[in-house]
Amino acid sequence: MRRKLFFTQFLFIQTPLFAQNEIGPEGHKLVWLLILLIPLFLYLSFKIFRKEKSSQKKIFLKHTKTEISLVKDRLYYPDYLTLTIKNSGNTDVDIDQPLLIFDNFWMKRKFRLKGVNNSQIYPLYLEVGKIHQLQIDLNGFYRHDKKLKKYAKAKVIVETVDGKRLGSKAVFLRKTLFKY
Repeated sequence: MRRKLFFTQFLFIQTPLFAQNEIGPEGHKLVWLLILLIPLFLYLSFKIFRKEKSSQKKIFLKHTKTEISLVKDRLYYPDYLTLTIKNSGNTDVDIDQPLLIFDNFWMKRKFRLKGVNNSQIYPLYLEVGKIHQLQIDLNGFYRHDKKLKKYAKAKVIVETVDGKRLGSKAVFLRKTLFKY
């Protein structure tokens, strides 16, 4: 009997000791915090909503996306290349002078395209949804250097004024045995 009593006393003495080390929840502090933060949150969200509605929508994620195409007028030995740049992103883009590269497997020749008919049009400000087309006359390059007629591939690289590469396209100017 004494043993049972001693065992039950031992169990009851241990439980209050564990309870003394625990800290109870302080729910009233959480309630006061919510009471203060909810009006602040409502005020800021109303202010942001009113600003966006009154003026143009602010773009939080700027996305510059351009679609570039390079089309030749004939299948082999073309005279003209047509470069088309479409701004399909959600921000306006400043386009720097495109880089035209003639490629002949081992050698490359690079030219900056400055404009049309001896007038400089670059850097070009391209708004959202607008399209820019540039007609490239290859005969002018061939008159400059006769060896360029033997080059098999032409590539155009388009960059922003900041130096960010927007894209590139390439076309084959003549038949080759090599696949790039």
